[in-house]
Amino acid sequence: MARQQRYALNRNKYLLDPEYDRLTTIIDSFIDRDPRNCLLISLALQTGARAQEILNLTASDLNDHDQTVLISGIKGSNDRELPLRPGFYISLRRQLPKEGRLFPITYDRLYQIWNLYRPVPKKFHALRHTFAIRLYRKTKDIRLVQVALGHRNITNTMIYADYVYSQQELRKLIL
Repeated sequence: MARQQRYALNRNKYLLDPEYDRLTTIIDSFIDRDPRNCLLISLALQTGARAQEILNLTASDLNDHDQTVLISGIKGSNDRELPLRPGFYISLRRQLPKEGRLFPITYDRLYQIWNLYRPVPKKFHALRHTFAIRLYRKTKDIRLVQVALGHRNITNTMIYADYVYSQQELRKLIL
């Protein structure tokens, strides 16, 4: 029986810190002129939601009391309710439709938007990996990353802990 090769994370699959900073600068500079698209990218970056999960969001997925967003999992992942920064939540509420889909665009249009804003030629899915790596670095809590990403199996989440650990340990030994 062939053993399935585990997904390998590398620096081409997430935004490095300077790339992350560049993206947030780009978003900040265009938020007044293009709020919907900037909010879309920011929401992906702040939640780790997949492209289709973002496109499936409706106004009823926003919880005003707790300032959270309910992300309905796809690809067999769990639903999850994630808190949003208060200022960002208010911007979402103010700028987006009061009912129906938050981002009434196609998958192809989302990728066109990403191509306009991305700081480097990396896939939209890199935002999910960036969110996970940054959350793990900040908390060192792999279970929290699992819940935030909606993974049913912790094995899927371990790529982030393994990657961050190996990078940090190699840096200590070599530098």
